[in-house]
Amino acid sequence: MPTAASPDPGACTERELTAPVDECLPDGRLNPAALGWSRHPLQRGNLRGSWGRNKRWDYWCVTSPTHLFSVTYSHIDYAALLTVWFLEFGGREVERTALVPLGRGVSLPDTVGGGDLVYDRGDMRLALLERPGGTRLLADVGGPADARLDADVFVAQPPGHESLNVMIPWSERRFQFTSKHNTRPAQGVVRVDGDEYRFGPGNDSWAALDVGRGRWRYRTVWNWGSASGHTDGRLVGLQFGGRWTDGTGATENALCIDGRLHKLSEELVWEYSTDDYTRPWHISTPRSNRVDLEIVPFHERVSVLRAVVIGSEVHQCFGHYRGRVVTDDGDTVSVGGLLGWAEEARMRW
Repeated sequence: MPTAASPDPGACTERELTAPVDECLPDGRLNPAALGWSRHPLQRGNLRGSWGRNKRWDYWCVTSPTHLFSVTYSHIDYAALLTVWFLEFGGREVERTALVPLGRGVSLPDTVGGGDLVYDRGDMRLALLERPGGTRLLADVGGPADARLDADVFVAQPPGHESLNVMIPWSERRFQFTSKHNTRPAQGVVRVDGDEYRFGPGNDSWAALDVGRGRWRYRTVWNWGSASGHTDGRLVGLQFGGRWTDGTGATENALCIDGRLHKLSEELVWEYSTDDYTRPWHISTPRSNRVDLEIVPFHERVSVLRAVVIGSEVHQCFGHYRGRVVTDDGDTVSVGGLLGWAEEARMRW
């Protein structure tokens, strides 16, 4: 049993921020006042200088029990990458990507939800629009010879709903602010060549948002896991990260239970096969009982990019989580069939 000399290994040890703060000092170094985490986005990603190291993105993924839709809107200094992806489980898959050299004409705001993001060139029209009560995701992609996809999905931001917002420091020159949201209700439609796929409360539809604003090292490896949905009579969101935060004193690990965040400071153990990513993954806390989960994938999305100065290899496995998690209050929540994903990403950027 934990004592004063032996604190609870599952307790949060990171500082909680409660007021807005800039990520960078005027000279571009990490602002020490920004170190910590918050329940709502408070950090401003005022990145300046260090061209080539700055990475900015908004990533949305909307899931239902039968299909999902995701959008990536990113700028990594060398280029802008914009991707629209749709998957019907066990059925059709549509993906379109636009690569803009040097990211000309593409920009992202310093703050989470700080402005509309609009791209309209060639065969891709994409808009992420901030509206009262949430964000509207619009997409229209595909040329004459391709499957045409158009989407109109509204992701609500319930009043008081909490998210994980944390600064990860590698050094005073390399650091990342990440804002992770889950269990956000989604409603709307995606059409693929005229066939409709709907999201809404009638089919347990949820959205996750990943916002990144940071100054990265050239080579990075990370794990990321996320899930949203009802289980054990609770609305449960899982947010897990690994490897890229090791040794920083900060993690991007948290539970969102019924809209309330439970921050985990303990690094996780990720067990999976790099020979076959579709085998079950096991994610756990090694020193406490806070997380003991398995995800059984049913679909692996492999994304590989090879360019002159940038490259990536991502294995994103979608499946169902099962096991248990423990809240800050010590309540055990059984997790069964919670739809989400786990991934490994290797970046050279």
